[in-house]
Amino acid sequence: MNALVFTLLDIAGLIEKRLDRPLAGARGVSFREYRLLKSLSEFPGSRAMRVELAQSVGLTPSAVTRALKPLEKLGYVVTEKGERDARQSLARLTQAGEILLADADAIVADVVAGLPAMSISEGQLAELHRGLAGPPASRTVPLRAAIV
Repeated sequence: MNALVFTLLDIAGLIEKRLDRPLAGARGVSFREYRLLKSLSEFPGSRAMRVELAQSVGLTPSAVTRALKPLEKLGYVVTEKGERDARQSLARLTQAGEILLADADAIVADVVAGLPAMSISEGQLAELHRGLAGPPASRTVPLRAAIV
């Protein structure tokens, strides 16, 4: 089981490296920044509380706050402060962020299309993702069974 987890993490790292280079070269953002912008774009009105955004990308709210700062400086995201609590501030994708995201989506699609073919179906990957994302008590399929 440990080998499976480490292999999955290694694969994720290799894919991220393949995505980082062309994104940074063409648009000046890392894959992690792209992922944050992409997730933000999927919220209604491309706006989300940092806590919600953190949950959607698997980071802590403070990590999201740190990651958004350079994107704000570049004009891709703006922060709308919460009236009573800074933790309730909203991040919103700007028009410049939407344009960047459209270009970056095409770059990501090209890189993904060039990845080696995998024998894992999208359904199996989705099942594995659901199993990992849900609370441990809700898991009905062992990890190994989800990808075999």
